[in-house]
Amino acid sequence: MLFFPPGGGMPKHTVQRYMAVSPVVIASHHTLADAHQLMRERGIRHLPVVEGARLVGVVSQRDLYLIETLRGVDASADTVAEAMSAEPYVVPPDAPLEEVAREMAEHKYGSAVVVQRGEVVGIFTTVDALRALASVLRRGRPASPLRPPTRATEPR
Repeated sequence: MLFFPPGGGMPKHTVQRYMAVSPVVIASHHTLADAHQLMRERGIRHLPVVEGARLVGVVSQRDLYLIETLRGVDASADTVAEAMSAEPYVVPPDAPLEEVAREMAEHKYGSAVVVQRGEVVGIFTTVDALRALASVLRRGRPASPLRPPTRATEPR
């Protein structure tokens, strides 16, 4: 989806174009072990945390590893609510990609949860941001170089 700025001009890329749609979510009452298993099975590193359909936080693989290093933490008993970030970075689907990427970099966020009308509709991660960057850069050059670049270590 493209976002057209007020007053016309060039359309801008939005997070909707690059986000993971209908992301896997986890309820806050599930255990840390449940979250680990879900991440492993799905090959993901961020889970929006919900109570019912309402977003209440986000938990990352890094959050889980960090809390599990604390004394007395039991991954099979302690809940996601204890490890999650209760104030996730939330954006609408039509948020300009440039603004979201800048905000994520400035605050070192690993993800932005995409919410529309109170419902989690996507997640945009640093991996998605790198894919977006590669896509934008690819448009600015020929599909393949005319001659492969030479390495400094290769004989000429």
